[in-house]
Amino acid sequence: MSILIAILTLGGLTFLLALMLVIANRKLYVYEDPRIDEVEDMLPHANCGACGYPGCRPFAEALVSGDVLPGKCTVSSEEGREAIAHYLGVSVGAEEKIVARLACAGGTNVAKNRAQYEGLGTCRAASLISGGGKGCFWGCLGHGDCEVVCDFDAITMNQHSLPVVDEALCTACGDCVEVCPKDLFSLQPVNHRLWVACKNLEAGDGVLEDCEVACTACAKCAMDAPGNLITMMHNLPVVDYSENHQTQVPIQRCPTGAIVWLDESGEVVKGKESKKIVRKGERRIGYT
Repeated sequence: MSILIAILTLGGLTFLLALMLVIANRKLYVYEDPRIDEVEDMLPHANCGACGYPGCRPFAEALVSGDVLPGKCTVSSEEGREAIAHYLGVSVGAEEKIVARLACAGGTNVAKNRAQYEGLGTCRAASLISGGGKGCFWGCLGHGDCEVVCDFDAITMNQHSLPVVDEALCTACGDCVEVCPKDLFSLQPVNHRLWVACKNLEAGDGVLEDCEVACTACAKCAMDAPGNLITMMHNLPVVDYSENHQTQVPIQRCPTGAIVWLDESGEVVKGKESKKIVRKGERRIGYT
């Protein structure tokens, strides 16, 4: 008899719990549009955050709810965005592609080290030892932390130990911005072609002893730029991108090529009066 009572009690509890789960499922069920799964499958699954959402799934949810348009995903191909737009019956929309830009051109062929760093081969580690040993305190240390953290192979170190960003592959995830101990990377719309490739805050030709392509704060670019396009702040030119900045006039008289034009093919265009750099090897290390 006791065994029968135990079986009936256990069976009753099981039935009661199952009933409660059924009721809870009906009461708490949240409908999810099945189109979300379809749209997510059409996305590139980069989960880079360039669209402003923490991943492709939340972005797919926003697309289905009508909060954004497919064009917001600058990582996807044009065909991919059009396929999503056709599936949802909406317009593609347009969004300026955002890419990472480096504010330094001081590779080993133009920039001098004042000390030989030996230790863990990362920029963050080197920066803790007297700033990394580079003559220009603000310059790229060249150990490639940015290349390592880039999951999209958009950054490679060139022959002069300077990062090069492939705009076609860059997703504007911001990892390089966070990892650089010198704060040399920033996320910029691709139409920001007029670019100051230097963060040196010192003025005068004396800075050229440490880096041949450093900004000397001569202010020629600011003088030549139309309107208030460029102003000098802390010995560096600052471009106001809200002005009409589609002009190469400001780069023409720059003596060092610290302000450049980045064309759509990825080539760096320097002004007519910029010093031509022909050295292929490293600058000789100068110890203090």
